[in-house]
Formats: sequence, C-alpha cells, structure tokens
Amino acid sequence: MSKNVVVAIDGPAGAGKSTVAKALSHALKLKYLDTGAMFRAVTSLVLSSGIDEHNESAVGAVAENMNLVMENGLVVADGTDVTTDIRSIAVTSAVSTVAANSRVRANMRDRQRMWSDLNGGGVIEGRDIGTVVFPDAVLKVYLTASPRVRAERRVSEAGGNIDEIERSIAERDLKDSTRADSPLQESADSVLVDTSNRAIDDIVNSIVALVSDRLK
Repeated sequence: MSKNVVVAIDGPAGAGKSTVAKALSHALKLKYLDTGAMFRAVTSLVLSSGIDEHNESAVGAVAENMNLVMENGLVVADGTDVTTDIRSIAVTSAVSTVAANSRVRANMRDRQRMWSDLNGGGVIEGRDIGTVVFPDAVLKVYLTASPRVRAERRVSEAGGNIDEIERSIAERDLKDSTRADSPLQESADSVLVDTSNRAIDDIVNSIVALVSDRLK
C-alpha cells in the first residue's frame, strides 16, 4: 500500500467506530489510532491533578505538556497507565468539555498528524478526522446509529439504565456537534454508514472495497 494512506472514521459515541476501525486496520494492514483515547488521556490527567475541566488555560497546558504513549492497547500518560481510567464515568462526563478546548484540539491535531507521518497513514477514528485533521484522507467514513441502538450497546457492554444512557448519549452528541472548534459533523465527501442493523464483517468488507477503488 502506498505511503500515508489515511482512512478517516468519524461519528458520534457508540456508533461502532472502534470496533469497525480495529477490524478495518487489520483487513487493510494499516495501523490504528483511537483519537478519542487521546482526549480522554488529557481528561484523566486534568481530573487526577485536581484541575477544573472548565479552566481553559490550565487544561491547555496539561495537553501541551503531556507525555503520551499509546501502544498495544495501552494508554500511558505521564508515565501512568490510564487505560482503564479513561473509560471511567468521571472521564466520560468531562471529556466533551476538555475536547472543546481549542488549545487541546490544536495539540491533539499535531500529535495525530505526526503519528500518521510516522506510520505511513492508518485507520484513524474520531470526530473531526475527515473534516479537519485529514481533509485529504483516501476515504472518509461517517458511522452513525440511533441513540437507542447506541445506548443498548453500552448497556450490553457495561450495564446501566438504558434510558439514562440514551439521554447521556444525546447530550454528548449535542455538545460535540455544537462546539465552536471542529464540531462533530459529516463532511460533504464522506460515506455515510448506519451501523444499527448491519454485521461488522459486512460493514468492514464494504469499506475495504471502497478503499481499494480509491487507491486504483
């Protein structure tokens, strides 16, 4: 495969981005990057440091000074393994605020582009990958599913009240899609894929075919 092949996978929380992106990276023999985990790592450090997530200057400084290593499924921030903590309720509740911070976003964009250059591209998932970070990606995919389906998936993974989780997902969508800096949105040239009632293998195979066509 040619140098710097980027496949951008965007979409809201619970749409299946991680599952699809991981399978896709294996099928295409490309590295995989979960950019959401990067923002969550910043959030984890912010909270563990006792910093208010609304303190834009302090949060921006955390992102810019953070030593982040993401390898083999582990996320290590400033020498601490935060792989489990970044999925905690506290981090999940605060990450939208941290991710809306322009200094944080600018720093994460730089890190994501550097990662791509080092790895010759990759399957990169997030919320603004095709619209902002890699506007020239070989293929941009926007994954979606109804809030109810996404809530059902979360409950099957970790339990909880489905109605509360559905409300939380809807609130996260609103925050992500209305933030001033790089809001969550479908780009004009992306392929829309609704994962609600489709098997993962079917979705991955269709995306692999699209990538192959683009690279011809």
